[in-house]
Amino acid sequence: MKAQPLIAVQDVEASSQWYQRVLGLKSGHGGPDYERLLFHDEIVLQLHRWQAHEHPHLGGSQSERNGNGVVLWFQSDKVLISYQTAIQQNAKVLEPLKLNSQANHREFWLADPDGYVVVVAGAYGDIED
Repeated sequence: MKAQPLIAVQDVEASSQWYQRVLGLKSGHGGPDYERLLFHDEIVLQLHRWQAHEHPHLGGSQSERNGNGVVLWFQSDKVLISYQTAIQQNAKVLEPLKLNSQANHREFWLADPDGYVVVVAGAYGDIED
C-alpha cells in the first residue's frame, strides 16, 4: 500500500503549476477540476477543485483553514536544491532550511497557494554527527 493524498484547492491548474515549479513534480493528468502530480512516474499528490464532481466528504471551501492539522511531507535526497528552488520561485516560507536534531535531517516548511503546509525533508538520519 502507498499513500496518494488528495487535497481540495480553489484553482487546480494554478496549484499544479506551483507544485511543478517549487517541488519539481510533473503533471500526470491536467485540467481545471483534477490533477495527478507525479515524481518518477508515481503519483505523489492529487489536486481536486472544491466544487467539482459533488464529493461530499471533501468538506467545503469556506472552512477557516485548509488542511488544519494536515502536513504534506515530501522526502527528498536534494533538500538544499529544493530549498533554493522554492526561494527562487518566491514560495511562502514558513520555516527556513534547518537541521531537525530530533530526526537528524534537514527540512524546510512552506505554505502552498491554498494555505496547505508543505514540508520538504531529507530521510531520517541523513545528517551524520
